Amino acid sequence: MAKVCDITGKRPRVGNNVSHANNKTKRMFYPNLHKKSFYIPEEDAWITLKVSSKALRTINKKGITAVLKEAQKKGDIIIK
Repeated sequence: MAKVCDITGKRPRVGNNVSHANNKTKRMFYPNLHKKSFYIPEEDAWITLKVSSKALRTINKKGITAVLKEAQKKGDIIIK
């Protein structure tokens, strides 16, 4: 399963664990993803998306249809 947000396109980042002795080892920073189902009244259908917490806040603010249109315009998501 790819750890990528369907709306914002957030993906894992690479960084370092830094110890008290300043030793550095590689680590990953993963986005906070949730698998959620959304109802789209225009199509009378449910869709399941993997979205980050920030994307959930955006969906709550703007609405699912507006967010999907923006994501489709940017090319992050393809709606048939």
